[in-house]
Amino acid sequence: MSLEIYNTMSRTKETFKSQEPGKVKMYVCGPTVYDYIHIGNARPAIFFDVVRRYLEAVGYEVNYVVNFTDVDDKMIRKAEQLGITVPELADTFISAYYEDTEGLGVRRASLNPRVMEHMPEIIAFVQDLVDKGAAYESGGDVYFRTKSFADYGQLSHQNMQELQMGIRIGIDERKEDPQDFVLWKGAKPGEIKWDSPWGPGRPGWHIECSAMAKRHLGDTLDIHGGGNDLQFPHHECECAQSETLSGKPLANYWMHNGFINIDNQKMSKSLGNGITVHDMLTRIKPEAIRYFMLSGHYRSPLNFSDDTVEQALGSVERIANCRTNLLHRLAAVGGSMEADAAVDAPGSGSAGLGSLRFVPDSGNAELDERLLELSGRFTAKMDDDFNTPDAITVLFDLVTEANQHLQRPVVTAREALALIGLMDAMDRVLGLLPAASEQHGLLDAEVDALIVERTEARASKNWKRADEIRDLLAEQGILLEDTPQGIRWRRK
Repeated sequence: MSLEIYNTMSRTKETFKSQEPGKVKMYVCGPTVYDYIHIGNARPAIFFDVVRRYLEAVGYEVNYVVNFTDVDDKMIRKAEQLGITVPELADTFISAYYEDTEGLGVRRASLNPRVMEHMPEIIAFVQDLVDKGAAYESGGDVYFRTKSFADYGQLSHQNMQELQMGIRIGIDERKEDPQDFVLWKGAKPGEIKWDSPWGPGRPGWHIECSAMAKRHLGDTLDIHGGGNDLQFPHHECECAQSETLSGKPLANYWMHNGFINIDNQKMSKSLGNGITVHDMLTRIKPEAIRYFMLSGHYRSPLNFSDDTVEQALGSVERIANCRTNLLHRLAAVGGSMEADAAVDAPGSGSAGLGSLRFVPDSGNAELDERLLELSGRFTAKMDDDFNTPDAITVLFDLVTEANQHLQRPVVTAREALALIGLMDAMDRVLGLLPAASEQHGLLDAEVDALIVERTEARASKNWKRADEIRDLLAEQGILLEDTPQGIRWRRK
């Protein structure tokens, strides 16, 4: 099976084929850096991180660009409120963005271009549109003539009449047509500005991504992504201005992730229910946040609540506990992760093979057959428009297989390594395991033995030993619960 992607432009799944064999050019719209990113920003950051990871896992070289909007109306207002410059504000929250996204296990993009660093390219882009008659200057602003682009509305699947009816704001007399959009905004007194052929000003929102994508990835992208809210007007306007200039498609595949609701309500400033990633990371394990984001299909809405977070936490703990137990069993039989884990490194396969290149070598033919089947299913789910919830189901099938295998009286080092190898191969795509430095803890059997010892110590009134065991378990993140059936335990 080959990779299929749901293309927003065609509203169908299409077989993926990059323009250059073995290489992918991917551009995803990043945040406006005037504040900490919120949970809605985190979804595309995590999802497209997984897209990039998977493409690399099957052998592609991915040039992944995520921009920063570091000058616009919000930036100017926030800088004025704080009494600092717009560049100072941008620097502060770009640093915060890196801290928060890396805290979520998101790898840095190949490049994070900033608007303020691309003024010559932006001004030249606007001037070329003016020269082609697709844009015009009016009162110090420059507007794009939407009627000059016959396919305006193709991405959001709206026609000009529908778009005209959707205009809610008052008519701007500076525009030739209400649907025209701004490319260059004349500066107001005291605002940050750059010189241009039309007077001092700054870029409109849409032009920045077109100019930066062209500068760093060329006229046509393999994949252009972002949140569903960007379909219109942002990506629609990008299409119009870029394709007018180049005469080529801006992107061959358009991908948009769904919204996030908070307790079944739309996240909005008016409701005051926004949640920042900065705050989430102080309360919730990053692996649980990633799990939540990937637990639903990327095109579907997600509902964030205490219950969904608790479920996500329990799920990632189950995965991590399984790997910890495998590592303990591996150590018990004298094995080491330095040995061959029977899985190739990401990117070692031929481009587009649609395989994680997993080659089990457990010395157990039955186990190898089962691991190959699980590897194939995982790849098939990811090849089906990056179906992460079903891919996670396959990962849990592997966890079940591993837990059952650990019940055997004898588990060889090669068997443990093969199980760990496939788990790690899947996790290199999903990123649900904690950092290696955090993967520690007692083996399940060791916890059971300590609980039995503690129960006996309490029965013999050896309170000192009982307290020592309790403290040891607490240090290892083991929570004890008294039930009518006896003591149960779980990991934090």
